[in-house]
Amino acid sequence: MKFVISRDALLKPLNLVAGVVERRQTLPILSNVLLVLEGDRLSLTGTDLEVELVGRVQLPAPGVDGELTVPARKLVDICKSLPEGNDIEFNAEDGKVTVKSGRSRFTLSTLPAREFPSVDDSIGTHQFALKQGQLRRLIDRTGFAMAQQDVRYYLNGMLWELKEGRMRVVATDGHRLAMCTLPSDVDTQEDLQVILPRKGVLELARLLMEDEADIGIVLGSNHLRATTADFTFTSKLVDGKFPDYERVLPRAADKCVIGSRTELRQAFTRTAILSNEKYRGVRLKLVNDAMEIVANNPEQEQAEESVPVDYQGDSLEIGFNVSYLLDVLGVLSGEKVRLSLSDPNSSALLEETETDDSVYVVMPMRL
Repeated sequence: MKFVISRDALLKPLNLVAGVVERRQTLPILSNVLLVLEGDRLSLTGTDLEVELVGRVQLPAPGVDGELTVPARKLVDICKSLPEGNDIEFNAEDGKVTVKSGRSRFTLSTLPAREFPSVDDSIGTHQFALKQGQLRRLIDRTGFAMAQQDVRYYLNGMLWELKEGRMRVVATDGHRLAMCTLPSDVDTQEDLQVILPRKGVLELARLLMEDEADIGIVLGSNHLRATTADFTFTSKLVDGKFPDYERVLPRAADKCVIGSRTELRQAFTRTAILSNEKYRGVRLKLVNDAMEIVANNPEQEQAEESVPVDYQGDSLEIGFNVSYLLDVLGVLSGEKVRLSLSDPNSSALLEETETDDSVYVVMPMRL
């Protein structure tokens, strides 16, 4: 196997593919990246047995075909350390690969390509295409609410739901819930629910760089596959049942508060400074046309803010984890935000006033 490629053309796909590879591996081959050359098409594959990513690069001239695996981290570090604009020459023989560029020469050990595991190639049952920007919005608006290392393993991921021709993604960690629905219809015949694991969500989000370019999605019972012009991404799905998120959405929220997203976000950021570092609790006191935000901590310190809001109704006092409110205000983009409440023990519903594709639920705290 022999070929020449520019450093810059190799570095982008190599970085993304190496991102899938875990640093600590039980199998030595899993810390390697698989290089396969066919004519002038080079493909790079990285996997951790849960997620697989294949990147494709067009070479300026055909090389000598072949396949091998090389240590992913070392190859990335070598490419990063070389000057921009340099060409890199790969030459593999006798279980070693020589990487040459300018006056630099590196010899890396390889492992046989036939030992490299491939993700099961089962045919998916549902296929559809989206714009990368649409998928990115769905992930950006909900990903922060995924659980991390929760014993309820089905929460450590994101629900993808196809229902009545629309696509919706939902994430929750039991304390807050984020939901975003694609405004346009998706062309699929049957309804389906799958859970993409947390790592799969984060890796897929890194690939969505061109908002107007298409991405093809194939969903099966065990895998999700996403294909763009340059990459093929495959992830195992979480084998579990996602909770019925519809039951969590507050139905009887009769108190409606509308305020400036920027003002509220700044006020919450300031009061959070003196909240309890462990519980991050703040109290919201609602009176006509004003919201008072109060934070206390065990050192007997206190922060107070008053924010003008559009609210008419009975006064109400309710506690929240301020981090959860700031997370929601951080992903929303509209000028105004609507907060719907019913009583101090019920969840709050947050959404933008301009668009209705994103909905957030935050559980209250007893303070």
